[in-house]
Amino acid sequence: MEEFRVTRTEAKSARGERFPTVPLFGALGFVCFAFAAVLFGQATEIGTVRMEIGEAVEIRDIVMTKAATGDIVEVRDFATGDTLAAYAVNEGGFVRGAFRGLARNRMVANVPETQPYRLIRWSSGAVSLSDTGTGERLYLDAYGRDNVAAFAQFLEGQEGI
Repeated sequence: MEEFRVTRTEAKSARGERFPTVPLFGALGFVCFAFAAVLFGQATEIGTVRMEIGEAVEIRDIVMTKAATGDIVEVRDFATGDTLAAYAVNEGGFVRGAFRGLARNRMVANVPETQPYRLIRWSSGAVSLSDTGTGERLYLDAYGRDNVAAFAQFLEGQEGI
């Protein structure tokens, strides 16, 4: 009668390879460390950055309209209907681009184009553009001084709140 022996390596391959435990525990330790660091930062505010923008100083509701041909885009005051700016095809790059992105979100949310955008200058000097239909807000300072100035011109002559 023949004796049947199975070696240790044959036994491992027969039941499948085991996942290495060292990397598994390392990844678990990293996740626990990240979770603890977030809790520590929230509790002590060490390592956190907060941007205080203050109170709204100037507000203007504006709408963006396209001419029938689509070549000229006008920015109008929502309350009075006055034209604040008109941009031809190769003009107003950042203004047109910001409105194009917000308009895409409006289309997805099924918000009418007649709903105004809200331009706000804060007491800290920051300027933001909000979509009153979707609730989305862009803090324009993140895009640079020239781009803030492109929108801040629409606030000129506005009374404080």
